Amino acid sequence: MALRRTVRVTLALFPLLITAACVSQTTKVADLTAPQPRTATYNCADGTRITVENLGTSVRVLGPDGASEDLPASPANQSSRFGAAHDAIVIDGRDALVMKGGKTPLTCTR
Repeated sequence: MALRRTVRVTLALFPLLITAACVSQTTKVADLTAPQPRTATYNCADGTRITVENLGTSVRVLGPDGASEDLPASPANQSSRFGAAHDAIVIDGRDALVMKGGKTPLTCTR
């Protein structure tokens, strides 16, 4: 008798556990899409560091050699994709994908 009750309770709670797992994942994703800070430093896969300054409708990327490049939002209403000519940066939470013309894309993490 106790076994039947345990099985029924388990079957009743199973959908709730699945729902709880889904809610946890959604919350985690929402945290990653928080607005970007005004200035952030990223460590890149090749061992270099870049600094990205958020200017609102554009970003200024400061490379490891001290050179800077301003990239406008692309398209204009974006807040995570920026680019001009052959260079671009895509910011996704704590990650950034940096693309320079003629070079392999570089993954960087804040």
